[in-house]
Amino acid sequence: MEDFTERVVKLLKEVPAGTVASYGQIARLAGNPGGARHVSRILHSMSRKHGIPWHRIVNAKGEIVISDGEAAFEQEERLREEGVPVIGGKRVDMERYRWHPGFGEEE
Repeated sequence: MEDFTERVVKLLKEVPAGTVASYGQIARLAGNPGGARHVSRILHSMSRKHGIPWHRIVNAKGEIVISDGEAAFEQEERLREEGVPVIGGKRVDMERYRWHPGFGEEE
């Protein structure tokens, strides 16, 4: 596994229940500010194998962007189960529920 991919997988596993992170936030924290699409590909291909809480990742606006209706519904349900309200079935309040990984770290 490449270094960036390893860092992304590690970060994705650290996003705690009750919070969300954006694809871009994870990419920046992993050292590639332009790597949001790469984060998306990693989620798609490695979530099951590595036990990644994929449902905690949304776009920068807090929106669920999965095109598969069933998977989008599952993401919404999982977030709600963790106490994260999903507005209109597709958006999370990023100001309130964004993951803050640690003091002094970039978001």
